[in-house]
Parts: sequence; structure tokens; C-alpha cells
Amino acid sequence: RRQRQMCIRDSVTLAGNVIVGDNTEIGMGANVIQGITIGTNTVIGAGSVVVRDVEDHCKAAGVPAKAFR
Repeated sequence: RRQRQMCIRDSVTLAGNVIVGDNTEIGMGANVIQGITIGTNTVIGAGSVVVRDVEDHCKAAGVPAKAFR
């Protein structure tokens, strides 16, 4: 059986239909725009604004958030 783990910190804004993958961490104060997909094993930096989909196994940070491996 697969275990789903997700860590979403305080003050995170997820607007509308946001899909968050397994083993994902979203830092405090991050904002995710409606309709975004965040892949599995992904880390979103604190205070980031995610305006594009983030692939699996990536880290993303900044305003707007840019993904890097």
C-alpha cells in the first residue's frame, strides 16, 4: 500500500484546483495559483509564488517560482 505524505506549512495559499503530489513540501507563505500541478517529491520554497506547473523531483523558489533540479 502506498503512503501519501505531504507537508504544507502555515500561511500557505492554495487557490482553486491545485493538485499536489506525494512527498511534497510547501514552505511557509507560499502562494499557488489556481489550476497548478505540483509533482511528487517536490519542494516549494517559503514565500514563493507558483504560477506554472512544477515537475516531479524538483525544487522551486522565487517570485515567480522557477524550478531547478
